[in-house]
Amino acid sequence: MRHEIIDPSQFELTEKVVSIKRVTKVVKGGRNFRFSALVVVGDGNGHVGAGLGKAAEIPEAIRKGKEDAMKKLIRVAMTEDASVPYDFIGKFGGASVLLKWAPQGTGIIAGGPVRNVLELAGIKNIRTKSLGSNNKQNVVLATLEALKQMKTPEEVARLRGKSVEEILG
Repeated sequence: MRHEIIDPSQFELTEKVVSIKRVTKVVKGGRNFRFSALVVVGDGNGHVGAGLGKAAEIPEAIRKGKEDAMKKLIRVAMTEDASVPYDFIGKFGGASVLLKWAPQGTGIIAGGPVRNVLELAGIKNIRTKSLGSNNKQNVVLATLEALKQMKTPEEVARLRGKSVEEILG
């Protein structure tokens, strides 16, 4: 596993709000309403992260979600044609996301939450299928889990002590 700390200040990050939910807490005096925002940030060049922010107002929840996402940035393994190196299934909770390699010119074939993550990661050619749960938060986290676990052929070669040509055949 590659667990490296990425400094968010060295990237030009853009943000996308995936979902905003109104959360209710019933207390003795009535109901308390708060907001929960799921935010994805990325630089469009191989770095992406997602975070959750909760607050009494929507803008504050989005700001907190963005800060949380910046703390959880990951590096994404991509090919020269801006796709993933191989097919992979990412799982988180009840959600599973299948990411399939696609040739140049395919575009991003993905549903809402998955599309947000892939666009901000900088992937331009990919086919995806969301399996299992449709919970937006779990789908986003399953996509990130898949991207986090992917390795480039160079990394695989280094781990196995072989050359890239031996790995690729």
